[in-house]
Amino acid sequence: MSEIGEAIEEQQTTLRGLLKVADCLGIGAVRTATKHAGGTVQNHGGSPGKRLGLKKFSDQYVIPGNIIVRQRGTQFHPGQHVGIGRDHTLYALAPGYVRFYKVPGLRKDRRYVGLVMNRGEKLPRDETVQGRSRYNPLVDLRELAKQSAPTAETS
Repeated sequence: MSEIGEAIEEQQTTLRGLLKVADCLGIGAVRTATKHAGGTVQNHGGSPGKRLGLKKFSDQYVIPGNIIVRQRGTQFHPGQHVGIGRDHTLYALAPGYVRFYKVPGLRKDRRYVGLVMNRGEKLPRDETVQGRSRYNPLVDLRELAKQSAPTAETS
């Protein structure tokens, strides 16, 4: 038994000597990472913005076909002389000035976009006082005014 103990003790001293030599040479040193491993990113954030939002503002003049609002869903609803596309884009159906408004008595939070013919008009129109707003591109209103002026003077 003592022979086995001596052999073990001899191996341990030899091993200790080797470890000291390895420490001096830097062989036994363990390198640790100074930064975390970086994983891969899926989409890289590379998709471009869709350019949504208001394109024309209140009291800006538009012609038929001009885009007024590009939106996802209906944040703004089409009002007078405004159409809606299949992607909820609001566009002008007639020339005029853009007006944003809410209808009292209906849904409180529903916002509408409409067009008026004269700058400064308010929406929704009081049709009993102002009459209905009509638009027909085939009728020249200035020519009608010239024709109706002489008849008004004669009567």
